[in-house]
Amino acid sequence: MNLFDLSLRLNGFPIKEAKDALKDIQAKNDTDFKAYVEAKKQEIVNFHLEKNPFYKTFGKGIDLNDWNRVPIMTKSHLQQPLVERLSAGFTPKSVYINKTSGSSGDPFIFTKDKFCHALTWAVIQNRFGWYGLDFNTSKQARFYGIPLDKKGYHKERFKDALSHRFRFSVFDLSDASFEKYLKKFGSTRFDYINGYTSSIVQFAKFLQRKDIVLNHVCPSLKACVVTSEMLFEDDKKLMETQFGVPVINEYGASELDLIAFENPDGNWQINSETLFVEILDEQDNPLPLGEEGRIVITSLYNKAHPFIRYDIGDIGKLSKTSTIKNPILEKLIGRTNDIAILPSGKKAAGLTFYYITKSIIEDNGNVKEFVIEQLKPDTFKIVYVSSGKLSDEKKEKINAEMENYLENGLNIIYEKQDQLNRSKSGKLKQFSSYLNKKQ
Repeated sequence: MNLFDLSLRLNGFPIKEAKDALKDIQAKNDTDFKAYVEAKKQEIVNFHLEKNPFYKTFGKGIDLNDWNRVPIMTKSHLQQPLVERLSAGFTPKSVYINKTSGSSGDPFIFTKDKFCHALTWAVIQNRFGWYGLDFNTSKQARFYGIPLDKKGYHKERFKDALSHRFRFSVFDLSDASFEKYLKKFGSTRFDYINGYTSSIVQFAKFLQRKDIVLNHVCPSLKACVVTSEMLFEDDKKLMETQFGVPVINEYGASELDLIAFENPDGNWQINSETLFVEILDEQDNPLPLGEEGRIVITSLYNKAHPFIRYDIGDIGKLSKTSTIKNPILEKLIGRTNDIAILPSGKKAAGLTFYYITKSIIEDNGNVKEFVIEQLKPDTFKIVYVSSGKLSDEKKEKINAEMENYLENGLNIIYEKQDQLNRSKSGKLKQFSSYLNKKQ
């Protein structure tokens, strides 16, 4: 029985119609696809100018003959009551409602009309299908957070049962917990792992310490799909070695859709069927393929709520091989609010020097995981979980590399903890700047 699709239909999401629509979109040739995208861009803007009071005010004076003059929308624009952002004909009871994770520092409630949300699931199922995974029949080992209150906990467990998945909580990443997880893999025919990168990496490190390859314990395992957090190449190699299956990188945003998914050729293929993705500079000008800039996305189907030229808060670049039908995300650099501002005024992507430090701090397996916090322009704190304190020699090497890649005169503080604080959803933010939070 197709329980996953059935649960969507019972909740009013027309998944069959969405899958049929997706097939029609994907069947278009390049010329027809380009015309389809241009038509959908015009259609969604016209719809919200006519039906959405919020967007009518926000987009006042739009000239649809010049797409570049359509205003850029940010999360801060959307931090107002949902009822003031709903399109005419929609009510809170007739739409899908959720809340962003707040990992960007700007959480807000959003909504999608039911066909749009069904299309989201149609795209996700299509991408997982590239690897022979079916949400209705494939068993998922889910590494996510889970509500700790009784009602929320049991609600998620019920949803997991309908969705053919078993949830491993990411709030306890101790070896004792991982021992239990390993036993569950030994007794369950899991087809794939899905969840937050950092917690799955920790499970892979546990397996490495135990000298265990997971698909020897669970031979049915076919793949691992990671999401929501940065995936570093050395972590990917570790997981593929310890799991014995391909590791697939996913990039999405709950308020939008699946944005990009690693295809079988190893490229991060952007969802061009339901989204229009642009790369813009600081002055909102489109950048040529291959240049880094802000990722700005238009949801082509959400009629309940406008996400038109929406600055998601990430920085990335498209491959020069991209086409309108098959755009490739060559690189995801990080979030725009994950920028370190140094005493000299120099700026550096936080995840860049997180990666520099990572290559030193984890080379002996002593440190399980760590995060970096910028407290002042010249002061950074490295908070780490480890079986023992970092040696002075290791600290000196980290300090030297931080100054080598950033600038001289930096003050590095080290703090050992038993475990790292994760968000309510279970995500781990690898770099945080308290300077940005004060701005």
